[in-house]
Amino acid sequence: MEAKIGNFFDSVAAFFGGGDHIPWSDRDTVSGCEREVAEAVKGASDELKSESIMRLSWALIHSRQPEDVQRGIAMLEASLANSSSPLQKREKLYLLAVGYYRSGEYPRSRQLAEQCLEIAPDWRQALTLKKTVEDRIAKDGVIGIGITATAVGLIVGGIAAALARKG
Repeated sequence: MEAKIGNFFDSVAAFFGGGDHIPWSDRDTVSGCEREVAEAVKGASDELKSESIMRLSWALIHSRQPEDVQRGIAMLEASLANSSSPLQKREKLYLLAVGYYRSGEYPRSRQLAEQCLEIAPDWRQALTLKKTVEDRIAKDGVIGIGITATAVGLIVGGIAAALARKG
């Protein structure tokens, strides 16, 4: 019986914890990528600059700092039009989808994940991200319904108590 209760509490904690499996980057990773971009700008080939900027975008999008994520989104959106290959476009769309997910903009994240899947329908990362986003949207909906039901219950209870006092 205790094991069942423990499993129940674990599943509730997992539900409300929303543990996605998207990696995080730390401040050192972001700083290292920023240095790499600064060095590449000084005279490296365009290809090396582009690769450095993509690594920095990845680090920013995966940062725990909201301002880094926003910076990564801005960089990717600015460079999306310059994507020369479908593979490059797919990678940028995926990183944007992760960025919007991290920013709490779940519908936009799902839309971008779907665009990735139009380019590469069997891409597991995009499929996993889309499912993670959809699960989060569903979970937020359930929580919202619970909050609404609680509020309605409190209002109805208050009205019933007021009527009981009058009568």
